[in-house]
Amino acid sequence: MTARILVVDDVPANVKLLEARLVAEYFDVLTAGDGHAALATCEKTPVDLVLLDIMMPGMDGFEVCERLKANSRTAHIPVVMITALDQPSDRVRGLKAGADDFLTKPVNDLQLMSRVKSLVRLKNVSDELRLRAQTAQTIGLQELARVDRPDEPGSVLLVDGRASSQERLTRALKPIADVAVISDPQAALFEAAESSFDLIIVNANFDDYDPLRLCSQLRSLERTRFIPILLVTEQGNDERIVRALELGVTDYIMRPVDPNELVARSLTQIRRKHCNDRLRASVQQTIELAVTDDLTGLHNRRYLENHLKLLIDRATTRGRPLSICITDIDRFKRVNDTHGHDAGDDVLREFANRVRATVRGADLACRFGGEEFVVVMPDTTPEMAAIVAERLRLAVESRGFDIPQAATDLNVTASLGIATLRPHGDTAEALLKRADMALYQAKNGGRNRVVAAAA
Repeated sequence: MTARILVVDDVPANVKLLEARLVAEYFDVLTAGDGHAALATCEKTPVDLVLLDIMMPGMDGFEVCERLKANSRTAHIPVVMITALDQPSDRVRGLKAGADDFLTKPVNDLQLMSRVKSLVRLKNVSDELRLRAQTAQTIGLQELARVDRPDEPGSVLLVDGRASSQERLTRALKPIADVAVISDPQAALFEAAESSFDLIIVNANFDDYDPLRLCSQLRSLERTRFIPILLVTEQGNDERIVRALELGVTDYIMRPVDPNELVARSLTQIRRKHCNDRLRASVQQTIELAVTDDLTGLHNRRYLENHLKLLIDRATTRGRPLSICITDIDRFKRVNDTHGHDAGDDVLREFANRVRATVRGADLACRFGGEEFVVVMPDTTPEMAAIVAERLRLAVESRGFDIPQAATDLNVTASLGIATLRPHGDTAEALLKRADMALYQAKNGGRNRVVAAAA
């Protein structure tokens, strides 16, 4: 793993020491001697992590961290504060300023490297999500890409083997989250997979169970892979902390637990989880909109062209039949000319609804363009395709279209052309062309009919 680390300290000897440690692990290291230089570097250079001293003249580390987190261009950069201060109040102040963690001087090499690598991994995931979500902005979906929403209530799963600590931790978390408490680690694993949590807190106080095994299992399940994990552990157990971070534990807190620090660390993880959830939802919605016709809700032509080739390859490989149907609304231009384009849109939406209601679950219905629609029917012989197409024709003809712009229901009909995949050497383009020629024959033959292409 490689990354660009910014070391900020007003003491050159401290900078050189950290730089040497990081370079030995093949990190790219930048340095800054004060807060202003650090902010300027982050503005103009991509940085993956900031190691930030607190006690600096002019602008201390707290203010530097606050400014980084307040700037949308740098807010996503993880910050680790390195300080001689070791009071819970100082850690809470730093966490509230946006810091991701604290390391106390003299810095333990093992904790330094494990923490740096863990935060870089988290940033890589977040960066990937943000990059994909920017696609939404590129195609004009600004609202989907917004992540600056107000804080939402959190949902926390506390896995703790002792009733006394369960009560203390739950009481501390009550103002910021709904807390579910489970004593049995295996029951907690099932609960985490079945329910929706923003944070899982694992207290390493079990007498006969290794809590890191639960952390590993949580990271291996698809349903729980992205839930932050906060480990509560005893002072001085550096080996467990390092191992936990390597396994994917997001953060840790030492016993005795300071309630304010617990709340601050938990809030940081809950907010990050909500932000990443919104980014993932934005990505998913962007993908869906890219392949969906916004008027009818059916798949669009782009999706059809990509997916039809896959379905044809699958049918050819398995020696299974595949048929397609192209349907066109008869005299659709007359609807637009007589009642207006809004009425035409209403007809298209209702037509799509009838297509959707008629085709089978395995079939793929798409809007091909204008008033043309395509239905792809896997595992469908020519005879069965003709039955499906006739059922669709009747569904369109049998009941008038209720259009607000018209005084009475509009009588709408459709012409349909069907074609079936040939056993050897057929292509999507050839299959669509044969179905289109059959549709042309249906139009020329008087409309409101189904025509099958010659085999």
